[in-house]
Amino acid sequence: MISGSSSGVGKEAAITFAKFGAKTILLARNNDLLEETYNFFVKKNIRKPMLHTIDFNKAEEKDYMALSEAVIKEYGKLDGLLNNAGILGDKSPIENYGIKKWREVMKVNLESSFLLTKSLMPALKIPNHSSIIFTSSGVGRKGKAYWGAYAISKFAIEGLVQILSEELKKTSGIRVNAINPGRVQTKMRAEAYPAEDPTTLPSPRKVMNAYLFLMGGDSQGISGKSIDAQ
Repeated sequence: MISGSSSGVGKEAAITFAKFGAKTILLARNNDLLEETYNFFVKKNIRKPMLHTIDFNKAEEKDYMALSEAVIKEYGKLDGLLNNAGILGDKSPIENYGIKKWREVMKVNLESSFLLTKSLMPALKIPNHSSIIFTSSGVGRKGKAYWGAYAISKFAIEGLVQILSEELKKTSGIRVNAINPGRVQTKMRAEAYPAEDPTTLPSPRKVMNAYLFLMGGDSQGISGKSIDAQ
């Protein structure tokens, strides 16, 4: 399952996992973009994904629980989860940061990952070798002025990875890690750096090795880590 999978790194991860034989479940809030992604799968003769539209800014715990029940009913288990949904929010000083935008960023970037992971834990525990990946960022490891709620949400993600990994390591074979994709051609990158020439950046496809590694069996025994994709 991949959240935020209608564009950018999430979309490329979904395509890559499917090409390697995975049955993919794509989550995003924009139904039109999800349909475009589905049509791309069909056009390229890639294994068709299951689609689920969800507004991460409005979804409550009951919505995630319903999704978990649907996954178990349809597939019987879940081998991997990539928490990738995220928004940039405002780049501004903390003293000027609006509470409405703050809450939106925290809801999408942090709470959705927490609730999605929590609700899907029963499905993830069934195979006992599943992998949970969270999307991190360089600004979630070292504080950087004006990155506001986005950076703080990523600091929280780093902590969530460490805590969840510690909680699971003695009771299951579930791996929990984070990936910082780095400088990549995405809509969010363009929003954060509008003056940057996108042709100087690698495409999302160029950073997929890290995602394949952590989602695949070669990463058995690796948990609680935060790695750079480039």
